[in-house]
Amino acid sequence: MEEKIKFEMEFPIRVSPSLLYQYLSTPSGLSEWYADNVNSRGEFFSFIWEGSEEKAKLLSKKSPERIKFRWMDDVEDGKDYFFELRIVVDEITQDVSLIITDFAEEDEIEEGKMLWENMISDLRQVLGATI
Repeated sequence: MEEKIKFEMEFPIRVSPSLLYQYLSTPSGLSEWYADNVNSRGEFFSFIWEGSEEKAKLLSKKSPERIKFRWMDDVEDGKDYFFELRIVVDEITQDVSLIITDFAEEDEIEEGKMLWENMISDLRQVLGATI
């Protein structure tokens, strides 16, 4: 398996950081836009899509700023890949942005970015937020 490459994306979202954080950090919030169903037990989260289940470990979180996960497959393979959802508020304009950090194999980066764009579109819809 080839090494994955880190990529970041920024999405402006007109919503309060604390509300946005609820949709990033709780199983019920994540179930609204990220996966069909999300369950958690302590630091372990189960993400379910169309009957397929993936498990992730919560690496860190800081309300209402960021949450970071590592897929258990990567933990078992000894890989340091992660995905992070980070909320940034511009000090001057107070504009809120969601910064996504993720990893993908080189030939899958564009597909990964399109997937995030679709999911963030769903998140905006759930939040009733505009760009």
